[in-house]
Amino acid sequence: MKLRMATAALMVAAVTLPAFAADEFYVVQDVKTKKCTIVDKKPTDTSVTVVSPSGMIYKSRTEAESGMKTVKVCTSN
Repeated sequence: MKLRMATAALMVAAVTLPAFAADEFYVVQDVKTKKCTIVDKKPTDTSVTVVSPSGMIYKSRTEAESGMKTVKVCTSN
């Protein structure tokens, strides 16, 4: 009985964990180094600034990488 409950719990966890994966990506620039990077959480401190057009939120890392190529402050270095 305990084995069945443990197996059921693992199956539920395996199905629900992908729902918690990051689905928001931001193009940010470090204030000091001026280097652009992609982060999966909205920055809350002042050491980085969101530089994507109109603070755009990307749905995938690939989309954010493509978007970063169009941001002038990231490509002018």
